[in-house]
Amino acid sequence: MSIDDPHLRTPSGKPRLRAFSIALDGTPGRFNAITDVPGVTVGYTTLIAGDGALQVGTGPVRTGVTAILPRPRGELATPVFAGVFSQNGNGELTGAHIIEETGAFNLPITITNTHSCGVTRDGTLRWMSRVLPAALDSAWGLPVATETYDGFLNDINGHHVSFDHVASALDGATSGAVEEGSVGGGTGMISFGFKAGSGTASRIVEWQDRSSTLGVFVQANFGKRRNFTIRCSRVGLELVEPAIREATPRAEKGSIIAIIATDAPFLPHQMKRLARRVPLGIAMTGGYGYHSSGDIFLAFSTANPEAALAASGRIARAEFIPDVDIDPFFDAVVQGVEEAILNALVANEDMTGRDGNFVPALPKEWLKEKFG
Repeated sequence: MSIDDPHLRTPSGKPRLRAFSIALDGTPGRFNAITDVPGVTVGYTTLIAGDGALQVGTGPVRTGVTAILPRPRGELATPVFAGVFSQNGNGELTGAHIIEETGAFNLPITITNTHSCGVTRDGTLRWMSRVLPAALDSAWGLPVATETYDGFLNDINGHHVSFDHVASALDGATSGAVEEGSVGGGTGMISFGFKAGSGTASRIVEWQDRSSTLGVFVQANFGKRRNFTIRCSRVGLELVEPAIREATPRAEKGSIIAIIATDAPFLPHQMKRLARRVPLGIAMTGGYGYHSSGDIFLAFSTANPEAALAASGRIARAEFIPDVDIDPFFDAVVQGVEEAILNALVANEDMTGRDGNFVPALPKEWLKEKFG
């Protein structure tokens, strides 16, 4: 593998987990990212400004928005079969009710901080009315917008994410290699007392004579240091330093959002089954779903677009892999979630935010010594 291999480095050159020769399960896709699923794209707007004491409305700012488009721009009105699962409901994912009711959603997904979730939802509708107005001419829109809390580092009550920032993330969504770490909605996030945020991974699953891709994207903002685990080694017990520095008290408000995408043909109840396996991947890293954590997961399939659209007046037909053959896809979810979380931690640097609150990055030299 070369140094610019997307399995080893992000587009900006930050290391990924595989750069440290850590053995992992499963076969990743070309970019080891959710964008390995054909048609799925990711875009970011990252907001970092100011230092020093908190001035609500002014900063410091450490936040942003992530956009995930489940289909190409011109096809966003076509639903995708989907399922939602909440392991712990201290969080928000808009559009969940219609997904539970119909087993599908359309329009882009946005992920941001807790107090900007409404802005990204409404910003998505404004963007859709500009780029694909026919999708809303005679229909309502219920986009998925979701969040985790970044108030330890960010002026969260300053409401710095705007409609323009949402549009920028949506307009900038691309395929290929995906940046990770303190970018987009993950900019101000923390996991296991280390700087975390946005992470992704993918797996190739062979079934019969067809090859399918399953991709994962996480916004990781959860976990206690003592529980931190890498490949079944409970490393958090030895990582007392570097420590968070709390100039202001840090409330326990950790969460994780996970988005699962696949081009494998599955029905809505099967997508919910995939979403239910996300907590197993989180547990592999030491996440236990504590009280204040919002652990909410969405899985969707880009297959069967005609059936998902289900035009009036005729029988809709969908392909699907039988439930008895779903286990390899469960493997892929668990493997992908574990790696995506660890990628969010590895592809990161120290960050100082509001009031001088400091969050260290996972130390790279320690990783080399421990696993190299």
